[in-house]
Amino acid sequence: MPDADVLPGVRMADVHPQEKRPDPPLALLLLPKWLTARARTMANERGRGARFSILGVIGLLFWVFIYTVLYKLLVYFRNVPDLGPFLAGKLLGIILIGFFSILLLSNIITALSSFFLAKDLDTLVAAPVDWLKLYGAKLLETAVASSWMVVLMAVPLFTAFGVAYHGGPVFPLLVIVLFVPFLLIPAVIGSAITLLLVNIFPARRTRDILSVIAVLAAGGIVLLFRIVRPERLARPEGFRSLVEFVTILRTPTSPFMPSEWVQTAILGWLNNRMDFLPVYLLWSTAAAAIVFGALLHRMLYMDGFSKAQESAGGRSRAGISRRIGNTLLRPLSVLRRELMLKELRLFFRDTTQWSQLILLAVLVVVYVFNIKYLPLRGEGITFFLVNVVPFLNLVLAGFVLASIAARFIFPSVSLEGRTLWLLKSSPMPVKDLLWAKFWVGTLPLLILALGIVGVTNAMLQVSDFMFAVSVMTIALMTMALCGMALGFGTLFPQFETENAAQIPTSFGGLVFMIAAIGLIASVVVLEARPVYGYLSAKFYNTPSDPTEMVIGFGLAALLCVAATIIPIGIAKRRLEAVER
Repeated sequence: MPDADVLPGVRMADVHPQEKRPDPPLALLLLPKWLTARARTMANERGRGARFSILGVIGLLFWVFIYTVLYKLLVYFRNVPDLGPFLAGKLLGIILIGFFSILLLSNIITALSSFFLAKDLDTLVAAPVDWLKLYGAKLLETAVASSWMVVLMAVPLFTAFGVAYHGGPVFPLLVIVLFVPFLLIPAVIGSAITLLLVNIFPARRTRDILSVIAVLAAGGIVLLFRIVRPERLARPEGFRSLVEFVTILRTPTSPFMPSEWVQTAILGWLNNRMDFLPVYLLWSTAAAAIVFGALLHRMLYMDGFSKAQESAGGRSRAGISRRIGNTLLRPLSVLRRELMLKELRLFFRDTTQWSQLILLAVLVVVYVFNIKYLPLRGEGITFFLVNVVPFLNLVLAGFVLASIAARFIFPSVSLEGRTLWLLKSSPMPVKDLLWAKFWVGTLPLLILALGIVGVTNAMLQVSDFMFAVSVMTIALMTMALCGMALGFGTLFPQFETENAAQIPTSFGGLVFMIAAIGLIASVVVLEARPVYGYLSAKFYNTPSDPTEMVIGFGLAALLCVAATIIPIGIAKRRLEAVER
């Protein structure tokens, strides 16, 4: 019998819309992200084809390099009787546990943005979307954003294993079956850890805490890996007995972790003794993790999302640090002093910036640790070799400095964001802003570079000539790399970015790193001839040619000075041309 309160021609579903609640599928929730990514990729942007071509060539070269090194190493292991399979297994286990650690840290950081700080959450949370589908969509988004780099690194790794050990046409399918749950497990764990932290701390403060935790954990992993000294596995004579060496090789890297299950399944397939238990463990663990993660999401997500809308409650404090800065910078003019203090305040205000100093300190310790254990003493080590190694070590030091400059100096102009119009509308010269950014980034880096070179050269007990060459070269190279980083960062700005860590990985950052490698190679080549001539003359007790030294070192110094001044001049003209 029709309802008396319903008008003729009107359906019950129109009167009670809650009975026909929309339930969008999971694919529809992921569609906006896919359309955005496709639009960015297909945008008719000037130079887009050239950028993709350069990135594709560099990525292909990277794959070829990793594959070649691993393939030759695995072929050598395969030809070693008895110990070869153990060495290959230990190598795969160490790489996989490194992958798992990187995935866990990356997912913890990424889950904060995707689950709590993303711009589309206001619409999704208020929309009639099932909580489980929202969790699944954000979990997949987190996993993809955190895992793509590991997947790219894993392609040449497993290709080398498959070719070296004749894995067959089914081997790629096995790798996919094993790697999918291997990627999902850290995504679920990382999202759950972030959910718990957001319910304890405000989300904005949680981002700072997670940044510090991630950097500390990454630094601890690097330091632990270096202290373990895995290179000893290549020298069995360093162990007390062959039994001890084989025992270490046979010991599982991590028997209760997914990395060990992937290693066992892959090696079992390659050695024709496939074990399906690791496959079952991987998929059952991934399924159980998703179930528990979903239950935790249902209980805590709404409270966590509500807290995520709160401010971190920070406040500005001008205390002892400002007075110290004013005292140290007193010889400068008021404008330049305030610009440099502004740069320092911006740096330490962003936790994702200054927390990287912790990881930098760990890498410096590892760097010095490696130098200490270089086999440059003993039989067969000559005066020539002892002095050439520190000179070639300038290449590695240059790469480290270029990476640091790309991380801290390259994004400095982009981080001005929308406040750049305020600086340009003031009567302040643009060159003062650029030079303030240059010196704030260069002076700490210069102190670090001189400290590293001085300590390592003292440990290696190099000659006075090589000590002077190393110190002068690294000082000029540091100035040049910082000038280039500032110049390229101004030529390829990203004013709309929300994450400073993404700026160095842009196309401009890639161009800067290529130019930095070219500079380092040019300086080393220009100085190689006079260094070789001096060391040869010293070794054979013959006079050295001063003209060769003046030309080589003079050209290297001139190149570094030009690489410092010219990019800053170009950056000045570029900023002046930007619309006010």
